[in-house]
Amino acid sequence: MRLGLIAGEGKFPLLIAKEAKTQSVKIAAVCFVNHTNPEIEDLVDDVLWVKVGQFGKTVSFLKKRGIRHIVFAGGIKKVKVLNIRPDIKGLKLLFRCRGKGDTAILNEVVKAFEEEGIKTVSPLKFLPELAVSEGVLTKRKPSSKEMKDIRFGWRVAKEIGRLDIGQCIVVKNEMVVAVEALEGTDETILRAGNLAGPGCTVIKVFKPGQSEYVDQPSIGLNTIKTMIKAKATCLAIEAEKSIFFDKEEAIELANKEKISIIGIK
Repeated sequence: MRLGLIAGEGKFPLLIAKEAKTQSVKIAAVCFVNHTNPEIEDLVDDVLWVKVGQFGKTVSFLKKRGIRHIVFAGGIKKVKVLNIRPDIKGLKLLFRCRGKGDTAILNEVVKAFEEEGIKTVSPLKFLPELAVSEGVLTKRKPSSKEMKDIRFGWRVAKEIGRLDIGQCIVVKNEMVVAVEALEGTDETILRAGNLAGPGCTVIKVFKPGQSEYVDQPSIGLNTIKTMIKAKATCLAIEAEKSIFFDKEEAIELANKEKISIIGIK
């Protein structure tokens, strides 16, 4: 089997590549200049380095190698690509988008690949153990106050996601303290801590309307470390559709700091 890997930032593409190797899957990776970890080259069979927006070059590379299935792993920080310079196919793709939010763009990207005969599969097919499970994941359950914040914030987070703004919000005393935009989850949490002080609840959800195979909400050890800095006390994330990196280490640290983590379906 051959698989195309659209490799963004972080270690997720490396994890996918390593797991694919154990399954005797040959990987052709599309990597992004100034985004993808160069270590990926040692883990895949073929690699193409492109700038964000070079869709035509990407499709040509994959087709020449007989790729019919791709997996997306790792994000692309939009603040780094505000001045994107797409190729002709990339420009046509952008013109088709109803907006420039992550969901609008990525849904069109998935659709454009399908039109080229290339289907997208979920990264969780290769690493199902990374999926967030439902229920309380730490020793401490959310307090009644935190549960009120979760119930209030969940509806707000879903609406913000529907508007294609972000996946994460931070709530305290049933008031929205911070909303994720271009800066990402960690910066959102830190900003909330500076604004509202200790006791915030972080909520991260799957955006309504987004492809289930791309840009899944994710948390990890660094999320917990950031919450400690911000003195946030509770983390609620959508179960089954979200990804949990460094799960054991993150939960161990959360337990030590009496942070509650809950997966909600």
